[in-house]
Amino acid sequence: MTKFIRCLGALALLQALACFSPAVLAHHSFAMYDMEHQQKFSGKVTSFTWTNPHVYIEMDSVDAKGKPKHWTIECANISILGRIGWTFNMVKPGDTITVIVAPLHTGQPGALLKQIQLPDGRKMGNGAPAGPPDPKLAGDEPAAETKK
Repeated sequence: MTKFIRCLGALALLQALACFSPAVLAHHSFAMYDMEHQQKFSGKVTSFTWTNPHVYIEMDSVDAKGKPKHWTIECANISILGRIGWTFNMVKPGDTITVIVAPLHTGQPGALLKQIQLPDGRKMGNGAPAGPPDPKLAGDEPAAETKK
């Protein structure tokens, strides 16, 4: 009887893992972002949200036609960003920043951060899972990927 109960418990655990594994993997997918057509632009921060599961930067910029555009930019989680030198107060509403992003495939103004240049000139990456910025857009200095 005890062996039967253990077997049932193991099967229930396997079933739970099988049900939830796709959701976890889907959450961490970058498939919605166009990694091959990264963009670089500057703008003014309207909001910086330092929270899990992701940090977000909201910013206003102007597109190539001079039309205002409000962006929502997804960053890594606070644990990853903290390990590479980010802090909760390093980006503030009103700051003018330059970003390199992988935009949404849909064309809507949402993106995955690849690199940020802060008002003081520092360049910061978004952690290893997001990958590096396009070298043609990043310039000579690489983004900080590890805390020194």
